[in-house]
Amino acid sequence: MAGKAGDNPDSLMALCTVFCLKNLRRTMCYTGVRNRLCLRPDVFLPSEICDKLVNVYMELVHTDSNFEPQDGFFQLFFNPRSTRLTRLQLKGDFVRDKDLEAIGKQDLIELNLSSCNHLSARSLQTLCSFKHTLVSLNLFGCANIFFHKTRAPLACGEDDDEEYHLPRHAVDSDFTFQGFNRLRLLNLGNLPAEVDVEALLKPLPALTSLDLSGVYMARPAFLAQWRDRLASLVLYNVDLSEDLISTVVQMSRLRHLDISRENQRNSKFKMTKKILMSIVRGLGSLVSLDISGHIMLDNCTMPQFEEAMGPPSIEPCKSSIYPFQDLKRPLQFLGLYNTTLCNVTHIPAYKVTGSKNEDQVLNAIEAYTEYRPELAHRAINQLFDIARIQHCNQLLRALQLVIAALKCHKYDKSIQVTGSAALFYLTNTEYRNDQSVRLRRQVIEVVLNGMEQYQEVTVQRNCCLTLCNFSIPEELEFQYHRVNLLLLKILEPARQDESIQRIAVHLCNALVCQVDNDHKEAVGKMGFVKTMLNLIKKKLQDRLCDQVMEFSWSALWNITDETPDNCEMFLNCSGMDLFLECLQEFPDKQELHRNMLGLLGNVAEVKALRPQLLTSQFISVFSNLLDSKADGIEVSYNACGVLSHIMFDGPEVWAIDDPERVWVMDKMWDAIQSWDISSRRNINYRSFEPILRLLPQSIAPVSQHWATWALYNLVSVYPGKYCPLLVKEGGIALLEKVIELESSHEETKDMARKVMEQCENFKEDPMDTSR
Repeated sequence: MAGKAGDNPDSLMALCTVFCLKNLRRTMCYTGVRNRLCLRPDVFLPSEICDKLVNVYMELVHTDSNFEPQDGFFQLFFNPRSTRLTRLQLKGDFVRDKDLEAIGKQDLIELNLSSCNHLSARSLQTLCSFKHTLVSLNLFGCANIFFHKTRAPLACGEDDDEEYHLPRHAVDSDFTFQGFNRLRLLNLGNLPAEVDVEALLKPLPALTSLDLSGVYMARPAFLAQWRDRLASLVLYNVDLSEDLISTVVQMSRLRHLDISRENQRNSKFKMTKKILMSIVRGLGSLVSLDISGHIMLDNCTMPQFEEAMGPPSIEPCKSSIYPFQDLKRPLQFLGLYNTTLCNVTHIPAYKVTGSKNEDQVLNAIEAYTEYRPELAHRAINQLFDIARIQHCNQLLRALQLVIAALKCHKYDKSIQVTGSAALFYLTNTEYRNDQSVRLRRQVIEVVLNGMEQYQEVTVQRNCCLTLCNFSIPEELEFQYHRVNLLLLKILEPARQDESIQRIAVHLCNALVCQVDNDHKEAVGKMGFVKTMLNLIKKKLQDRLCDQVMEFSWSALWNITDETPDNCEMFLNCSGMDLFLECLQEFPDKQELHRNMLGLLGNVAEVKALRPQLLTSQFISVFSNLLDSKADGIEVSYNACGVLSHIMFDGPEVWAIDDPERVWVMDKMWDAIQSWDISSRRNINYRSFEPILRLLPQSIAPVSQHWATWALYNLVSVYPGKYCPLLVKEGGIALLEKVIELESSHEETKDMARKVMEQCENFKEDPMDTSR
């Protein structure tokens, strides 16, 4: 049987790496002097393991909110005799100068430091310690690494590494790439304009790959020094000129050329047929070309009536773009995003970025996510439209790309907005059956990351809506504590966006329905009960009974089920006052009444709390509700249930004069007599224990009768669900005792016999489909 999309399990190596990183002191480390993390002396790790540990550590720091960064982690790798590092992917503001210094003795071959904004010129000196071995270096977006920083003298106890938050000052004029003789791949993307890129690169004649995205070049002709060496040149968002193009087309060994732009605004450069022709003819080895974002003149494409007949072709001779007809073979990659060229019929490339169709859009997300979030954001927005209006045919790829983008750009609001919106449509019912558990869990994790990072309305709404596409609570249980905390945080503000509030309360309600009591108690301690009551209080102030009001009471009903602590919280937070106010303010809201009485039924099941319900005011209200016809029998049934538990405590605890106990019991008998035994119910019992405890007793026959009626109704209307439950919980033996008790009313005994008979019949014919 074919597996579902994204069903490949993690490798044992990946699982072990994560486990070790989350349990360093239990696996490879011990606590040294001053609580310092130290590597065990008997541990010797090869580069394959050390590289994995550091790279996965960085990934966890960025994507796992439960992962705690370890102070001194990089110090574990200071000694190359016990740990070997060769290829590192370090990213973001978590990386500091002292982290690089800690691994300064290692013989690094590859070092990726993209967007490490907190690195200063101190780290340039550390880089020099790698110069004899370094082959690949990525400094993309390291805005401060070429600058010295000055600061006031340190205060007592102040960490010397806290200088990162100060403004940058003078350019480090001492640093040079002199001696980096093995360096072949260099990324200086977004190098600050104050740094002289020509002087910086002069000592590196052997480069084969160079990325100068967004870099100002006063004299582009200096690139000619690599015309016989460069295989890859990236000049994204670089102002093009004829001089620059003429220099580039001399680089006969180029296989990858990227001269794309973010957009066409502020661009004086026009991509003409002549320029494209010179690129194709001058760069015969080219396999990858990106010209996205450029203004294309009409003379680049063939008129539609002249295009080759037949289905779209990648053969250069049929190309709808004139200059590409001179290609010797189809390109492996062609970037045409945000250009008119992506819309033509015949494009001589195996992989094309653009906006014409799903394939082009997915290619764009894949190509631009890591270093060009501004383009990835637009492409994800186009994918959103495809999933919403049309149909996504490459579901697994689409989901994996959006997940990767959201992980990579956790702190980019635009990516989080569009990505979470796309996930909502990519995880809905239409696509659900094609997705594995593992893939859907990845979606949940990035959605929760977005909710944690952004309190902004759009992100929160998108994330909450996406969570609604999952089976709750089952699919969210692996993140149960975290998702509840986030939802309660959303509901904290006094005035919240109405739609978010409604969705968040719905999710909260679903999360506490059908989960075990440990989960409910844990959520109760998070402030769940108080949060729901605050919402109810706000709605009362507004004199508004809407879905938020009803869902809040429903959530309280669910979270108090068989959880005495939560029931007590409800009472301690003035829940009964709000109950009375809601009854008075909204006398005709049937579902509201049902939810409130269901909750009070849970409270009444707790013996220690029942005295708080035994007041003249509350007993009068419950007695009056026995006559209610709201929501069928539900309100009357629940009110009778509350009173049944109170009556079960006996006449000696009845400390009120009005109403009298006998009068209330008579009203209860009358109410039960009026109910239709075949009524379908809007209630869900996970256990009969609270009902069964009312059976074998003579203190309150009316309570016994209510319990017996409840069982008869449930096993008659829903035999498949409730007959096995009753048998399992020992209900038959208790019903037999009811029949034996002299104090039991004949009508109660007769009903008890019918319940037993119903269960017996169900056992004899479990396949009966007559109901």
